[in-house]
Amino acid sequence: MEAALIIFMVAMGFVILPLAIIMHFITKWKATRGLSQDEEQMLEELWKRSQAMESRVNALESILEDEVPDWRKQL
Repeated sequence: MEAALIIFMVAMGFVILPLAIIMHFITKWKATRGLSQDEEQMLEELWKRSQAMESRVNALESILEDEVPDWRKQL
């Protein structure tokens, strides 16, 4: 009787419990596949900021072209 209990405890510890944990996290990952609302808002904000930065860089390059025509060659 004690041997069967020990075998059952070992099976629970090394086989069933890890499988239960793995299945738990698989279902969590499937439930959160997409972006959350906060992540979507952050991505949208980053995209807008990158567009603004690109516009500023283009403006600075055009100013440099007017002021110093050979500035790209000096780099």
